[in-house]
Amino acid sequence: MSMSETFQNRMRDLYQSFIKFDALQSNRIQRYRNIEPDSALFLAMQIRMQQSKSVLEIGTSTGYSTLWLANAVQISSGRITTLEIDPARTQQAQQYAQELELDGVIDFWVGDAQAFLESDEQQYDFILLDAERDAYIDYWPYLQKLLHPQHGVIFVDNVISHAGEVKQFIEIVKSDARFMTMTLSIGAGLFMICYK
Repeated sequence: MSMSETFQNRMRDLYQSFIKFDALQSNRIQRYRNIEPDSALFLAMQIRMQQSKSVLEIGTSTGYSTLWLANAVQISSGRITTLEIDPARTQQAQQYAQELELDGVIDFWVGDAQAFLESDEQQYDFILLDAERDAYIDYWPYLQKLLHPQHGVIFVDNVISHAGEVKQFIEIVKSDARFMTMTLSIGAGLFMICYK
């Protein structure tokens, strides 16, 4: 399935509805806080170019980024596992995935991401980290094991918009001589990590 006009139009509509919802919420946790369209498109293009087969997303929310990644893994004949602690948001994301006929390539996992990362033994070609930023340092030892050493890549969202909150995490990653990193000024800022 190519990135059809139907898909792009629906994603545009969904993003607008999510933005309107967020604007009405005074509590940050109540907001959907979806990834920016430019970032979502860029990540989908990366999956297509790398032909990523195994994709892990940490932080489903209402599934905006999940749908973009799922559309891309259809091209690479891959699968995406997406983690979310809120069952209601997962349910919302599942409905959109069914509507767009993408549910066949997505495994929805509900619970604490830390528990998943500690027990999972699969290696991933592509990991998107877009969750509660204060947990990233705790996730990092597990992400290193789950990242495919030859061709795996991790993208971390919001590293420019919330630079202060990810500063310590980024310093820890950069201080590890085994990794190459780069910050991309796309959307709210993407931090890219791969093994040297």
